Amino acid sequence: MEQSTAKKPIRCKAAVSKVAGQPLEMVEVDVAPPRAHEVRIRILCTSLCHTDVTFWRMKDFPAMYPSILGHEAAGVVESVGEEVVEVSPGDTVVPVFSGQCGDCPDCLSDRSNICSGLPFRFLPGMPRDGTTRFAFAGTGEPIHNFINVSSFVEYTVVDVAHLVRLGPGLMIPPDKACLLSCGVSTGVGAAWKVAAVEPGSTVAVFGLGAVGLAVAQGSKMRGAKRIIGVDLNPDKCEIGKRMGITEFINPNDTGGKAVSEVIKEMTGGGADYCFECIGSTAVTAEAFSSSRMGWGKTIVLGVASGAAAPISIPSYEILRGRSVVGSLFGGLKPKTDVPLLAQKYLDEVRSWSWTSS
Repeated sequence: MEQSTAKKPIRCKAAVSKVAGQPLEMVEVDVAPPRAHEVRIRILCTSLCHTDVTFWRMKDFPAMYPSILGHEAAGVVESVGEEVVEVSPGDTVVPVFSGQCGDCPDCLSDRSNICSGLPFRFLPGMPRDGTTRFAFAGTGEPIHNFINVSSFVEYTVVDVAHLVRLGPGLMIPPDKACLLSCGVSTGVGAAWKVAAVEPGSTVAVFGLGAVGLAVAQGSKMRGAKRIIGVDLNPDKCEIGKRMGITEFINPNDTGGKAVSEVIKEMTGGGADYCFECIGSTAVTAEAFSSSRMGWGKTIVLGVASGAAAPISIPSYEILRGRSVVGSLFGGLKPKTDVPLLAQKYLDEVRSWSWTSS
């Protein structure tokens, strides 16, 4: 992009969600230049996360229309606003919905990855001023952004706290890098940092989408002995086994038994770690029931469509040693941990190349 355009709006195409549940419309939009602490990037690749689908279906708040969805992406910096020093035009970056300002007590602590300086929210708008950088070309009508990213567009503006730079030594393909924006990081991180899966343990993963498969992969890397995958799609059985799943349960094929009963029978009392990767409070309760009494841990990763929906768990079960913990972005600090995952990917690719040569 020529330097002369750095301070001007860019006109480009975007897939805009105008009505809940209706097909996205390809339209021309104007993307404003970045303000202080902001970066405008050219999207190289974007992928679809189930959270995008969840919000696309929502008719009520916090979903707002029109909006540009998408939050898994990889791109190149086009221009930067004032106060931005950690990235420059031409840098390869991964935008992330979860921020890391680097200065707040939470960012400075190893106990949390939830930045309190720029708290994560499902509300639209840039994190520092709540305004948008998108508008319909010609009319100027504002278009809402989506969880700090908005990647279903050729150019987007992201706060620098929500941007991870991939240096020259971390050049991975854009279609792989974009998965580090959410799905892979969320799943692998949950197994590594939130659950801290122990070698020889038993894991149950509810939902084998991108996040669930990443949980399986992360659990395998941590040395889990048994990894039980649960999904309604029979095709996920073979896919899951390639990612570390050792056994598979289809809830439609249990002969009327609850999945929790099947898992307890398989494991002799329940799984050590249960991961809910769907976004269902009912599945969360079933995952909890599938965990072992005394030390079973249930990790909730899915975003439920009813954000205020309660999770029903008998209090006496908590007293018997089971626990439930939430996991946002897999407990990872984006700027610190995403480059580590990128390096791990490159190390694996190099080992494969060495083995096959």
